[in-house]
Amino acid sequence: MAAFDTTRTTFGTASAVNRFFARFGDMTANVIAWNDARVTRKALTELSDRELEDIGLIRGNIDYVAHGNLIR
Repeated sequence: MAAFDTTRTTFGTASAVNRFFARFGDMTANVIAWNDARVTRKALTELSDRELEDIGLIRGNIDYVAHGNLIR
């Protein structure tokens, strides 16, 4: 008697789904980081030069602070 295996494996499917959700998560994280930088930049831009000086910044540092690159 012959037997045929009719079940299909999902060997490649699981890794493809994981890659999709990993990329989706990366895109979501990038959008969130961009929005945080935008909000920070807007808030700091609205401060006067005196207020910026009070917190130890100058106008030239706003982009660095907004992207989290300024280390103190």
